Amino acid sequence: MLWWTYQQLRSGSAKTRLTAVEKLARSAEADTVEPLIFALKDKDLTVRCLAAKALVRCEDRRAVEPLLQMLRDKEPLARTAAAETLGQLRDPVAVNWLVGLLRDPDPGARAAVSRSLQQLGWRPGDDSQRVLQILAMGNLRQVAELGPQAIDPLLEMLRTGAPDKQFSAVRALGEINDPRVVKAMIEALGKPNPGIQIAALGTLERFADPSSCPAIERLLKDSNANVRGAVVEALARCGGERAVPALIRTLKDTSWDVRNATVKALGVLGPAAAAAVDGISKLLRDADRDVRESAVIALGRIGARGATGPLILSLLDAESIVRSAATVSLQQVCRNWEQSEALREVLPEIKNALNHSEYWVRHSAIKLFEQLKLDPETVEFTPPPLPPAASPAERMQAAFPILADLLFDRDRDLRLAAAEAFGHLRDQRAAAILGAAVNDTDHAVQTAAKQALAALN
Repeated sequence: MLWWTYQQLRSGSAKTRLTAVEKLARSAEADTVEPLIFALKDKDLTVRCLAAKALVRCEDRRAVEPLLQMLRDKEPLARTAAAETLGQLRDPVAVNWLVGLLRDPDPGARAAVSRSLQQLGWRPGDDSQRVLQILAMGNLRQVAELGPQAIDPLLEMLRTGAPDKQFSAVRALGEINDPRVVKAMIEALGKPNPGIQIAALGTLERFADPSSCPAIERLLKDSNANVRGAVVEALARCGGERAVPALIRTLKDTSWDVRNATVKALGVLGPAAAAAVDGISKLLRDADRDVRESAVIALGRIGARGATGPLILSLLDAESIVRSAATVSLQQVCRNWEQSEALREVLPEIKNALNHSEYWVRHSAIKLFEQLKLDPETVEFTPPPLPPAASPAERMQAAFPILADLLFDRDRDLRLAAAEAFGHLRDQRAAAILGAAVNDTDHAVQTAAKQALAALN
C-alpha cells in the first residue's frame, strides 16, 4: 500500500527508510516513481543514492527534474548517482546541466557526468568543452596534446583538485610548451605535497627560466630532503652561475644525497663555479663515499688549481673509486702536480697517513712516496722500496705483509686474490694465516686457502 510506503519513508530510522527504498527498487508496480522521487531528498546519503539508481528502472520523465536538482547535492556520491541515472534515462534536457558539471570538484562525479553525456550523444562544441571532457575522464596526457588550450582547465585542477589530481595537472602542464607553464609551476611549488613540488621542479628545470630562481631557491629550506635535492638540480639549470652562492650554502646540507646532488650540479657548471672550490674541497673528507667521489670529479671539471693539495690527499682515500677519480682530476687541475708547492704542503699529512688505522690509506701513502721518488732527507722519511735489482721471488717476498692484510679485507674479491697469491708465493710463514682463512665466510676463499696450504707441503 502506497500510504504505508510513505510512512516508512518518513520514519526516523534510516534503516527503515533504506528498506523501503530497496523494496521500491525491486517492485514492478507503476506507482513507485513518486515515492522514489520523494526519497531523493532523504537526509541519509545512502537512501538518496539508492533512490536515484532505482529510478533507472522506472524510465519515467517525471524523475528527470528531481534528478537534475540532485546534481546540486553537497555530497559527491549523490551527484554521481544522479548523473549516472540521467545518462541512462537519455533525456536531452539533462545535457546542459551535465555539461556544467564537467567542472565538478570530485573526480568520480566528473567521470560519471562524462559517461552520461556520451550516452546522451553529446559532443564537445569547442576546444574548451573538449578539454573539460577529457579531464573528466582523467586522461591528462590527451589533454596535454591539446597544447595551450588545455592550460586554463589544468590550472583550475591544480588549484582546486585533490592532491593526486594536482600532481597529474602538473605533469600534464609540463608537457605543454607555453610561457604560462612557468608561472603555473611556480604556483605549484607552494603546494604542501612533496610529489607535486618535485614534479614542478622537474618542469622548471626543463624550461630553464631564470625568473623562476627566487621561488626555487626558497625551497632549499624545505624539510624534505628529496625536495631539496630536486631544488638543487633545478636551481643550477635555471640560474647557472647566479645560483652558485645558494649552492655553496647547500654543500653543508644534513642529507648526503643533497650534498651529492649539489656537488654534481656545481661540477656541471665547470669554471663558472670557481667560487665553490673551498666548499667542495671540504667534502673530500665527507663520511659518504659517493659525496667524496662527486667532489673529486667536480673539482676536476671546475679546473681550480687551488684544489691540487686536497686532491693529492684524495689519492689516499680508503675507497678505490675515489682514488681513481682523484688521479684523473689531478691531471685536469695541475698536470705537474708532482713538482707543485701544493704537494710539499701536504707531505706532512701523507706521512701521517702511514700510521692510519685503515689498510688502504696506509698502503696508498706508501705507494705515493714510491711513485714520487722523494728524497728521504727532504721528507724525513725513508719508504721501504724494493732493491733495484730484486728478483721476482724477492719481490713476492716483499709483498707478503700486503697479502697478509688483504687476506682479511672486508672485500671478498681481495681476500680471494690474496689467498690465490699465497698459493704462488709458497712461503711457509703463510701457514698460520692461511689456516685462519680456511674458515672464511666465502666458499671460494676457503677453497683457495686450502689449495694454498696444500702448495706449502
